[in-house]
Amino acid sequence: MSESDTMPDESGAPYLAFGALGSVALALYEYYARGNKQRGMFIGLWPPTMIGFAIYQTLQHEE
Repeated sequence: MSESDTMPDESGAPYLAFGALGSVALALYEYYARGNKQRGMFIGLWPPTMIGFAIYQTLQHEE
């Protein structure tokens, strides 16, 4: 077993992925359940940013 197999992922990417999923759920809730379309669309812009940052952190962690 190599050292990288035993080291936890320190990039934070999994947390950002779960945050992105949560913000998608929150955006859908705001848009459809509460009828606040403007807030739902604003929150819907967060997941691509979080996913992009997670990819960046993963790439930086690999170097």
